[in-house]
Amino acid sequence: MSKNIINYVCQNCGCSASKWSGKCEACGAWNQMVQESTSGTLKKSKKIDITTFFHNLQDPALKGENIQRLQTGNTEFDRVCGGGMVPGSVILIGGDPGIGKSTLLLQVVSHMSHNYECAYISGEEAISQIAMRAERLGFGNSHVHLAASTQLKETLSALNQMNKLDVVVIDSIQTLAHENIESAPGSVSQVRACAFELIQLAKKKGFILILVGHVTKEGTLAGPRVLEHMVDTVLYFEGDRGYDYRLLRSVKNRFGASDELGIFSMEASGLKEIQNPSELFISHHDEPLSGTAIYAGMEGTRPIMVEIQALVSPSSYAAPKRTTVGWDLNRLSMIVAVLESRCGLSFAGKDIYLSVVGGIKISEPAADLAVASALISSLKNEADHQTSVYFGEIGLTGEIRPVQKGDVRIREAMRLGFEHVVCAKRQFDDVSKFLLPVKELNILLEFLI
Repeated sequence: MSKNIINYVCQNCGCSASKWSGKCEACGAWNQMVQESTSGTLKKSKKIDITTFFHNLQDPALKGENIQRLQTGNTEFDRVCGGGMVPGSVILIGGDPGIGKSTLLLQVVSHMSHNYECAYISGEEAISQIAMRAERLGFGNSHVHLAASTQLKETLSALNQMNKLDVVVIDSIQTLAHENIESAPGSVSQVRACAFELIQLAKKKGFILILVGHVTKEGTLAGPRVLEHMVDTVLYFEGDRGYDYRLLRSVKNRFGASDELGIFSMEASGLKEIQNPSELFISHHDEPLSGTAIYAGMEGTRPIMVEIQALVSPSSYAAPKRTTVGWDLNRLSMIVAVLESRCGLSFAGKDIYLSVVGGIKISEPAADLAVASALISSLKNEADHQTSVYFGEIGLTGEIRPVQKGDVRIREAMRLGFEHVVCAKRQFDDVSKFLLPVKELNILLEFLI
């Protein structure tokens, strides 16, 4: 018999309940429980044929070196994916509207279409619109199979009709609708069901599936978090509309590094790869300026030099302001407290503004030493050495702690022509003229002043 099954599903976490409540019991979100009906047919249980087989891990066919990754022709995209895309894998890419997700994927499949069978299915644009964008980007002669559909059944039927497929792009997963679910497209149930059907088909036929996902106002992927667990790779396409560059960041990757970063420049002809990102995030001043410091950072396996700027000015308010752009505000407060208690500096009655040049966001604690250097330089109005770079973590006792991949950071600094590297004393045993190891913040203060 056929009947409607009514559930109330939280649009924040995907938890379902049999009755409505104002607050989700799983995640605590308010007014997120939405009624969703599922049309199902109850069938008698029947005997299931066993089709699962065990394989030996020593089988040469299962060895990683025998799995050939598909190269996209885009160096930055391949880097973030771990050196290329693995056949049968599922990639989820999210980003703000208009950031360039569709442009990037259309460029990728257009490059790959000369060697592989690629399909691009859009639920947001008509085929003529996709073709017009491809013509503008210079890919009008590529061999990409285009389709426009918002029904999951039609999409699966079209994919099954293709004899051979290597790459399939679904733009976007929130526009697809499952015929057995009565809720609106983009709801938790729709996204979960449509993604499950597509992933099953991709694993069965062995093609690479790329899903485009929308993001919420908090910057996270819309839909249930189980979607991120179902896929193999999760990528975020980030960028500030005030800048031309775009960042492709990996937050999950079963076949490569999970913190890799690819950098692109948005131009009239599409997205262009940036091979030397350090030049992008370093300002070239004619003369040394106070309140600046160069940070030797790491994004995945790539070293990158970033300029950090600080401004310490007298405050006209009873409570001084603390403002950061691209850096954690709580960590700034901690560094200021350590400088006051361990180095005898006073930031009382002063506003502090800290900015990472270029709008890039830094999260690793290795930037503590560069932030402290910029703060001291601005407070004392003493210009920093423009030929020096900094990296190291600051402890609450004022000590400078070593960080990972210090040798890679130093090699990048030497390649770019910097003369000194200020880092933790325990970072390296060999002390040369190029390295300026510091043990505590007091020594850094003497070096700067």
